[in-house]
Amino acid sequence: MKIAMVLPGGVDRGGEQRVIPVFLALIGRLARTHEVHVFVLHQEPRPGTWPLRGATIHNIGEGRTVWRAIAAIRAEHRCAPFDVVQSIFSGHCGLIGVVAAKSLGLPALVHIAGGELVALDAIGYGGRRKWRGRLREAAILRLANIVTAASTPIVHALGALGIPAKRVPLGVDTDTWKPLEPRPRDDAPPKLIHVASLNRVKDQTTLLRALAILANAGVDFEMRIAGVDTLGGEMQELARCLGIERRVTFLGFRTQAELRPLMVASDLLVMSSLHEAGPLVLLEAAVAGVPTVGTAVGHIAEWANVAALAVPAGDADALADAMARVLDDEALRMRLAREAQRRALAEDADHTAGIFEAMYRVVTAIGLAKAGGGL
Repeated sequence: MKIAMVLPGGVDRGGEQRVIPVFLALIGRLARTHEVHVFVLHQEPRPGTWPLRGATIHNIGEGRTVWRAIAAIRAEHRCAPFDVVQSIFSGHCGLIGVVAAKSLGLPALVHIAGGELVALDAIGYGGRRKWRGRLREAAILRLANIVTAASTPIVHALGALGIPAKRVPLGVDTDTWKPLEPRPRDDAPPKLIHVASLNRVKDQTTLLRALAILANAGVDFEMRIAGVDTLGGEMQELARCLGIERRVTFLGFRTQAELRPLMVASDLLVMSSLHEAGPLVLLEAAVAGVPTVGTAVGHIAEWANVAALAVPAGDADALADAMARVLDDEALRMRLAREAQRRALAEDADHTAGIFEAMYRVVTAIGLAKAGGGL
């Protein structure tokens, strides 16, 4: 089978920085048995082609990106026909995938992996904030042969729009992110970790306010925050204003190889996002034996009270209470960690690739049946 995949980025030619691990895991697994061509929109400013994880990466680059990406898919199709077109993310990726597929008479699949369905006007985030975005998403999702989403809340959001969707979590690559049994805490102050770019949708303001509440209540802890700073030092200044700068370390970007030992050394992952389709880091933490406390979005909402503790988005008091509860109850922390790991391992990267492959077989079989009058 020849597969065209459309991505916004995350497939740097070096395979280490500027990558999204779940993309690499999915691409690598599909490329073991299929010919995979990835059309990436903005990995580099200039067009280019390189091999990665057994696939061929076609970087479109800046300038009339949408139309040049469609043309690139059509040109590769002329060399040898594609069987399916898969877009990860809707938006421009979904538009490219659907238009290219329909123009070639191919099935189109769209996976919702971000904020395509939300409108968070207060922070200028979401694909449905403006009428053009809403119109674009409606067209893409109705033209797609199959729509998938990473978590149940996103599937429900699609259902509310009249779009049937299949839940397909983007699982952890356990070949590189080896499972570790959950471990009891030692006598040192609790080690907390937060992994996300510093930006408005990840809402580190609520995270830091919750940490300040925890500190003022006399709870000892160390928090490490790993992620690219897109806010120009604003969160570091807030930590200083809240008096917790000695308890919080901002690490900046970390590669997967650098991140793993940080995660393994942690007692609790804390997430504060206003919106998530996943997040992947919850699954990575679970595989590493680390439980999560966070806002009720994505997988955290799915796992609430059984494999993670979930609180309302933007509620620093509730987030602080949930952290204190887990840190004060080791049996609870270990119970959450074990159930989280069980769930993450049941839906790992092999599971994800298997679901996508099964969907490709279904849509291509339907296409052959229509062309030939029956199976």
